[in-house]
Amino acid sequence: MAQFHFVEDYERFVDNLVKQYPIDEAMARAVGGSYDDVGEMELNILRHAGLKDGMAVFDLGCGSGRLASALGRSGMDLDYLGTDIVQALLDYAKTKSPEHYRFIKHAALSIPAENSSVDVACAFSVFTHLLHHETYQYLEAMRHAVKPGGRVVFSFLEFADAGHWSIFEHTIHHQRMDVQTPLNSFIERSVIDAWAQRIGFRVVEYINGNVGIGGGAPLGQSTAILERI
Repeated sequence: MAQFHFVEDYERFVDNLVKQYPIDEAMARAVGGSYDDVGEMELNILRHAGLKDGMAVFDLGCGSGRLASALGRSGMDLDYLGTDIVQALLDYAKTKSPEHYRFIKHAALSIPAENSSVDVACAFSVFTHLLHHETYQYLEAMRHAVKPGGRVVFSFLEFADAGHWSIFEHTIHHQRMDVQTPLNSFIERSVIDAWAQRIGFRVVEYINGNVGIGGGAPLGQSTAILERI
């Protein structure tokens, strides 16, 4: 099976962080920092999207578990499954989450969940690092995994948001300096609209990156909420 274009780079990135920093700081840096704060922002967005006690949640690219940790602290009884491509991140996530939460290393363009078994599927800061055809295939897989009426929630970068432009400039700067960095992929809302129509989703809502949900701080990235038709 072919490996993702970024697996080895990200494994090396995480390994270097673990060598340089105490484990908690390394695991926070591996997912962009602000471990607890960002986890709470993501939790607020999922609640806004309809997450309730007793639901099944699938977390694509769960990283070191900042969302899983926030879900655990929420007091909700959830059937949680998180996947990532780096085992060290998954191992740490387990230590920050309820014992019954499940974590699987999975580096394929698919989802290890039964059809129509998930109430809410999410991907925070994942599609921002994928090629469009990879994101599309993940959305197809999510459509099969969620129940009819279930929700898919994901964050994305868009040129229409002036706050995201600095990320694009940062990428250009590193390329000119011949510095290898993770891919930063932008997706416009018109593209998401087209994908949703073809796959079988209804676009429920877009949330601007500078808008906080539930009285919390804004995520920074924009968010799409889709519903399986």
